[in-house]
Amino acid sequence: MPAIQYPDTRRGDLVEPLFGEKIADPYRWLEGDVRSDPDVADWVSRENTVTESYLTKLPAREWFATHIRTLTDFERFGLPRKAGRHYFYLRNSGLQNQPTLEVRDGLGGKPRLLLDPNSWSSDGTAALDPELWEPSHDGALLAYGVQQSGSDWRVLHVLDVAGGRLLPDELNWVNDSNIAWIGRHGFLYSRFPAPPSGQIFQALTFNKAIWYHLIGTSQSADELVYATPGHPDWGHKAKVTSDGRYAVITSAIGTDARYEVHLIDLAVRKEHVWPVRVLVTGFDHDWKLVDSIGESLWFVTNWDAPRYRLMTINLAAPFPDWREIIRQGDEPLQQASIIGDKLILTYLRDAASHALVVDFRGGAVHELALNDIGTASGFKGKPGDPETFYSFSSFNQPTTIYRYDMASGQSAIFASPKLDFAPDDYAVDQVFYRSRDGTRVPMFIVRRRDIATAHRAVPTLLYGYGGFDIALTPGFSASRMAWLQAGGAFALANLRGGGEYGKDWHDAGRLGNKQNVFDDFIAAGEYLIAQGITPQGGLAIQGGSNGGLLVAAVTNQRPDLFAVANPQVGVMDMLRFDRFTAGRYWVDDYGYPEREADFKILRAYSPYHNIHSGVDYPAILVTTGDTDDRVVPAHSFKYTAALQAAAIGAKPHLIRIETKAGHGSGKPTDKAIAESADELAFLARWTGLEVR
Repeated sequence: MPAIQYPDTRRGDLVEPLFGEKIADPYRWLEGDVRSDPDVADWVSRENTVTESYLTKLPAREWFATHIRTLTDFERFGLPRKAGRHYFYLRNSGLQNQPTLEVRDGLGGKPRLLLDPNSWSSDGTAALDPELWEPSHDGALLAYGVQQSGSDWRVLHVLDVAGGRLLPDELNWVNDSNIAWIGRHGFLYSRFPAPPSGQIFQALTFNKAIWYHLIGTSQSADELVYATPGHPDWGHKAKVTSDGRYAVITSAIGTDARYEVHLIDLAVRKEHVWPVRVLVTGFDHDWKLVDSIGESLWFVTNWDAPRYRLMTINLAAPFPDWREIIRQGDEPLQQASIIGDKLILTYLRDAASHALVVDFRGGAVHELALNDIGTASGFKGKPGDPETFYSFSSFNQPTTIYRYDMASGQSAIFASPKLDFAPDDYAVDQVFYRSRDGTRVPMFIVRRRDIATAHRAVPTLLYGYGGFDIALTPGFSASRMAWLQAGGAFALANLRGGGEYGKDWHDAGRLGNKQNVFDDFIAAGEYLIAQGITPQGGLAIQGGSNGGLLVAAVTNQRPDLFAVANPQVGVMDMLRFDRFTAGRYWVDDYGYPEREADFKILRAYSPYHNIHSGVDYPAILVTTGDTDDRVVPAHSFKYTAALQAAAIGAKPHLIRIETKAGHGSGKPTDKAIAESADELAFLARWTGLEVR
């Protein structure tokens, strides 16, 4: 490959004194909005031209594009949601840019297309939010959220299910909301005030409130249900219990699972009056609403139980009357559902799912059989339902949807993929390794079975996240399967900071403990080499968002260990992350840059501020989207500019900036395939993975 001539990037002379240090920020001008700042737009264009010129010459690019497309081209279904006699679900026929929403009248009814987002834009960048759609309780109406170009902003619309007619309702400035129907005439939702003009994709967000929308009226007529103007940094979301009796308001102050809970008894609500009752105060613990039975509410909580337990509160009691139903166990309780006359409990066992069916007193009925190491999700429904649906997937098994019969305790396939590969040809193993301080950390390793049996060292892609109490669990990815088919190995490390083992595991990888996450990831790489899974010079690393921060930070700390790095949509400037969009929420995991103790921790690992000139770095491909309004692309812009200006060796240090794309959600299939092919071709080039 010819030597790369990076674009000229203007270097400013900005230096700020912070807690006794002089902090240079020469590329702050790249924080300008690419949509409105011509200098930033020009820089993006020039960087993309250089990167595209390099990527088009990679010999494996077309191979990966072809194989990822083939591995993506199968019919996929989402979990059905039942309302009245209707079953609603998402479906992608294979290579559609966006999944459609279909409905059946009865379980065996003929599928009928309700929404086709592929008709909403010529380039596939208008999308139905796969989580933000909800039928009314009788299934007559459907409210749903639309996103544009990957932005986190949503616009809510309402559809008449019987006739497929779009109603005039349109609700703007929705971000991270539920849709909670009250009967069939209206619903609760959360929204922010409109952001300042010209700052839609960058401004901090405050004053998130709950509103009631009456079907057929304009947004200006919506009723304010719950807000805290004295605390503009608090945010609120609502759910309505399946019997329609209670609206439960959950309030948050950051990304931590620490909430206050309030209640509205809808049976006593009067017009334009929303009587709110306090249930939980203090922002101390997690409270996940399960549902209601009569005058009792059920919650999964980590109150005095870091691995969670199931509790109920009797709303008819004159004082808070909490009762434990399922005590804390050895494994984290992820979810509980009331279905029919039983409970379904989902646990994590070393980052893989298992599920129990129990009675209302917690007595075990049986364990729900799941196929091998994988992830089960779903189990939605309500008291009295005869059925529920759940999905199961693993690294070598795309999602299969099952219907579970509550009376018989039997599962039957509702929808399963037709594959052009044999899952048994790929071995999924779980190992445990020791981190720097001796902590035992789990890791999944996936390889072709012939490679695993022969104990051959092959180029390996190591993925991690390690933050925000999020557990990484087994799941299928067409791009990862293409990497495996090419002869590479894939490893997923379950780092501290995640939610794999409950609150203690999360706490061990955040704030002052953040270095543990990096140590865990570095130790994973060392293990893969020491065990002969990958050769020296054959290790690629990848991670997105907080995982992008992880990849960039460990590249600074151990550039000798990795052959190539792919930090995706990463948080790179840890001294200014809280200045944009949702960044202020992340202080729960990262700390406050304006506090000296936190500043010193953040300064020590901030990727943008710790690039070491005079050291050979691995090849690096930074990826981001120009409409990412969660982790604004300025993080990646500034980091890349600093990489390209530093004396860190001859390997390429490039950035790929997707247009009309955000943090990941809503990305069209065509864009996702092209991006993955570029990434894998780059990783293959610098790990020595040869495709045939």
